[in-house]
Amino acid sequence: MAFSRLLLLTCIVGYFLIASASNFYQDFEITWGDGRAKTLNNGDLLTLSLDKASGSGFQSKNEYLFGKIDMQLKLVPGNSAGTVTAYYLSSKGATWDEIDFEFLGNLSGDPYILHTNVFSQGKGNREQQFYLWFDPTADFHTYSILWNPQRIVFSVDGTPIREFKNMESKGVPFPKNQAMRIYSSLWNADDWATRGGLVKTDWSQAPFTASYRNFNANACTVSSGTSSCSNSVSSPNAWLSEELDSTNQERLKWVQKNYMIYNYCTDAKRFPQGLPTECNTA
Repeated sequence: MAFSRLLLLTCIVGYFLIASASNFYQDFEITWGDGRAKTLNNGDLLTLSLDKASGSGFQSKNEYLFGKIDMQLKLVPGNSAGTVTAYYLSSKGATWDEIDFEFLGNLSGDPYILHTNVFSQGKGNREQQFYLWFDPTADFHTYSILWNPQRIVFSVDGTPIREFKNMESKGVPFPKNQAMRIYSSLWNADDWATRGGLVKTDWSQAPFTASYRNFNANACTVSSGTSSCSNSVSSPNAWLSEELDSTNQERLKWVQKNYMIYNYCTDAKRFPQGLPTECNTA
């Protein structure tokens, strides 16, 4: 607990990068795709495309250690079976940390699957999957990650869908020491993405395109090992100690009751030696 308080204090005593009205030229760099990724509308819009030859991707210029991060996405429309649109935070190295949104495409008329995962010190296997309560291809929707020293919360249009709490006191590693970049990619995963790989990508529908806008990061950035949150004195930001209030706890339960389609914490067959520790904590 003392360490957690120290960590929280370290982040509170500092300024925060607030990238509102973000510009993709300013905040991101296209990393692969040979022209298939495009920054448009003076930096207000970014698109990723996938064809049979290649997908595409981008990453943030900044690294973050705790923050509240929003991105609006409009997913591949129509027959998107076999495609995966990934949007995630990740560090580097053999014991990396990662916080994942992955959108698994489907046949026209069948719902996307939103796949989430949390890696800490190189260990994942914490998948939860959801259907969405809207068509994510018809318009832009906001996908958010709250990451503070106490918890990680995944949200869609402000509605929490998943919470992963810091349970280091019970021996469960929690992402807290490694700065992470934001990554996104659109790629072909028809060996597993749709119905376990039974449905293949229909390349006659290519190119497949996903669109991004309205990135916002209220976060601590890290440069050369130093956090921006330890440079100067500022009033604390609410996200550093944010937790789910009673209303959002009810919304979380509503989503998990009505839209969750897979939860590793209920998959006893997968864990014959017993469910992971965090699954046994109410």
